[in-house]
Amino acid sequence: MGDERLEDGWYVDDRCTNCDVARQLAPGLIGEVDGRSAVLRQPRDRDEVRRMHLAANACHTRSVRPPSGRLDAAQDPFPLALDDTVFLCGHNSPRTAGANSYLLRRPDGTAMLVDTPRWSTTLADRYEGLGPVTDVLLTHRDHVAHGRRYADRLGARLWIHEGDLDAAPDADHVLRGTGPTEIADGVTAFPLPGHTRGSVLFVADERYCFSGDSFYWSRGTGDIEVAETVTWYSIGELASSLARTVDRLRFEWLLPGHGDRCHLPADDMAARLRRLAARTRELRPRPIDFTAVRW
Repeated sequence: MGDERLEDGWYVDDRCTNCDVARQLAPGLIGEVDGRSAVLRQPRDRDEVRRMHLAANACHTRSVRPPSGRLDAAQDPFPLALDDTVFLCGHNSPRTAGANSYLLRRPDGTAMLVDTPRWSTTLADRYEGLGPVTDVLLTHRDHVAHGRRYADRLGARLWIHEGDLDAAPDADHVLRGTGPTEIADGVTAFPLPGHTRGSVLFVADERYCFSGDSFYWSRGTGDIEVAETVTWYSIGELASSLARTVDRLRFEWLLPGHGDRCHLPADDMAARLRRLAARTRELRPRPIDFTAVRW
């Protein structure tokens, strides 16, 4: 990496929607200023340059820009390994409001895609290179945009819950009811109506929880939170869903669609979930307000 990679000039343009993704990937370098992301300081070493490229290649509006103004495909770090099993896909899509998506590798060498990044044959090839992708798991209606396209390209099965089936009527598998369903060895779907009628979270190997938009890690509060001001269906239903489900959940990694990720001991996560369920019971419906989300 030449010295030119360290020159000043990184910036965030005015298309930013304050989705928090860039701040998750380049903390200390990108922060929130006046309701949008902004470069707080320029990168000082190669690791910090890498973090800026992470933010730039994840941003759904492509608002994080390098000094040249153009992204260098050779510096694209995605998919990014979070550990030996889960990859963060990056390349968030404007058609899913910039949601994160993940690739889950299985012990038999196959993989599952949880929600999807922006559509790209190049990206599909990358995921396929990590192992045959057997399933595309949609957590809810807000994230269906590229599901069918990825499923068809990868020869995978597309999953959604019946509550959101009208958003993906061509799904191959439809989850029903509110009880858990084992959809593959070690992978269980837990319907969690609330954010939408058909919201689902997926838990793998009692280690990974792909929570969609049902709950997330907030850096601001240092805890698991629900997006009470962006609950399209019913905050009361979300409270009931959590009360019904939290004692069945066990995981170490919280991997949401929106909001930050977190890795904690399973017992700590379980205690936090129980407290979240109790807090959510006290919430009442509020108008939709994206600006009030506690990142």
